[in-house]
Formats: sequence, C-alpha cells, structure tokens
Amino acid sequence: MDERAGERDRMVAEQIESRGVSSGPVLAAMRAIPRHAFVPGAEQRWAYDDCPLPIGHHQTISQPYIVALMTELARPKASDRALEIGTGSGYQTAVLARLVSRVYSIEIVEELSCQAAARLEALGALNVSLRVGDGHAGWIEEAPFDIILAAPERVPPALVDQLAPGGRLVIPAGPSHAQELMLVEKSDAGRVTSRVAAAVRFVPLVRG
Repeated sequence: MDERAGERDRMVAEQIESRGVSSGPVLAAMRAIPRHAFVPGAEQRWAYDDCPLPIGHHQTISQPYIVALMTELARPKASDRALEIGTGSGYQTAVLARLVSRVYSIEIVEELSCQAAARLEALGALNVSLRVGDGHAGWIEEAPFDIILAAPERVPPALVDQLAPGGRLVIPAGPSHAQELMLVEKSDAGRVTSRVAAAVRFVPLVRG
C-alpha cells in the first residue's frame, strides 16, 4: 500500500488537471510515480507541493505541473524513443519511462546520475539508459529520437539534428529569468517549426 497515493491524486487534480493538462496517460503516470522517492529525505515532506525542490549540486526537481506539461507537449507514444538532457533526480525520466519504449538520459553531475540510477532501478524502470556527460551534443550513437526534453538557454542544433522525422523537442529556451517553454517539431519531410507553449523558469543546464 502506497501511503502517499492520496497526495499524488490531489497533486494531479489540483496542480495539473486544473491547469489544463488532459492527457490520460500523462496524468496516470503522474499519479503512479512516487515523487517523494526522487527528492532528498529532508525535502520529502514537501514532495507533492506545487514547487520545485533542491536535490543538491545547485539543481532542482521540477515543479510537478511543469513535468506534466513538458511530457504532454512531447505527445509520447508507446513506440517512441526519448532523449532527456539533464537526468537530475530521475523523476522526469521515470515519468517518460512509463510512456515510451526507451529513455536515454544524460546528466553531467556523476553523483546525481548514480542516485537517479538507484532510484530508477528500485522503481523497476528497466527501459532506461543513463550516461554521465555534457548533454548539449545529445547522444549521437542512439539517434534519432522521437522525443527530446532538454533545458539549455538556446536550442542546440545537435539536438534538432537528432530529432527523428515527426519528432518533438520540448525545451525551456532563454535566460533563467525570462524563459519560454518551446515546442520544436520536425515534419516527416524534415522541416523544423517551433512555437511558444508557456513562460517558465529553470535552473541553468550545466556544461562540461
């Protein structure tokens, strides 16, 4: 029995559905993944609050609504292969892993990557591959990807190049004080378009 399932139900109803996220699979994933397992012990009491939380190394676990919004914008399908730049705590990784066939995730801070690996293994997320390194160059050996989630200040051309035809890149572009959540899409013919989905604020993506 999950003693915090009720908190997740309220989180989804009050913080996510009420703001317009409506994808059934995304909402189900947000209800299922124990966010409290992805934050340090001192922060677990606030795990289902409507805010980001520190995870060490000047990084945070994103606000639940932002995780849900980015995931919905990516329009995940069971057959998709996803690339995540910035594993962090592994929470977004776990959400994606419930929705796609495989997730490839890159984290520059080795300690965070190791912690995320342990959490994901404990959760039984077997369709995840993790790498330690600078994610701005993507993961060329495993490209192309149907979905890419990232958080640099600008859209790296390498990530656009690694989008499959029909792929979706969701990225909070711009400086941390004035970011816009962008949806970049590549058509089946290879044409790239983008649009602003929301105003957001993320911690900067660390470079090597």
